[in-house]
Amino acid sequence: MTTMSDRLMRAAFDSDEKFQMVLHRVIKEDLNMNAVDFSKEAGIPHSTLYKILSGNRAPNIKTLRQIVDTVRKYETPAQEFIAVIAARMVLDTITETKRKIGGRLITIKEYSANSIEEAIIVSVKAERDGAKALVCAPIVSHTVEKIVSIPVTTIMPKESITEAIEIAMKKIGRYN
Repeated sequence: MTTMSDRLMRAAFDSDEKFQMVLHRVIKEDLNMNAVDFSKEAGIPHSTLYKILSGNRAPNIKTLRQIVDTVRKYETPAQEFIAVIAARMVLDTITETKRKIGGRLITIKEYSANSIEEAIIVSVKAERDGAKALVCAPIVSHTVEKIVSIPVTTIMPKESITEAIEIAMKKIGRYN
């Protein structure tokens, strides 16, 4: 897996246009930032960053270093991620694959499981893939904790349980 800073450096050596495109993607998609916030974080005048992103200026070496150093602050090692183990319908509700937590950008990797047995199997697979921690349902978390050597956190979906109870109550009212 290539890091964001590696992609930026390669693009800088390829062409100004490619650097502009990769930088835009890194800021917007990978870091979930806008240009103003990134320029403040990097200590680069917003007008300078705007010119680079619009293709009106190539970055000088000092600006390039500031950009790469800022991106590196948000990088985690390529193999570092947190695995979320759940049914596909639960995983479909996850909208972010990266989150800023404690000033670090953490990757969230999804592992689909439709049974307790599959959840146990993908837990072991996630650990082998390099997961730093697992998040899974309470019905399987106790067993998974006995198998893997990384931290296991239990999903406690309080809001969805409340919604499910309300739906059940509506169904009872409808059928009685």
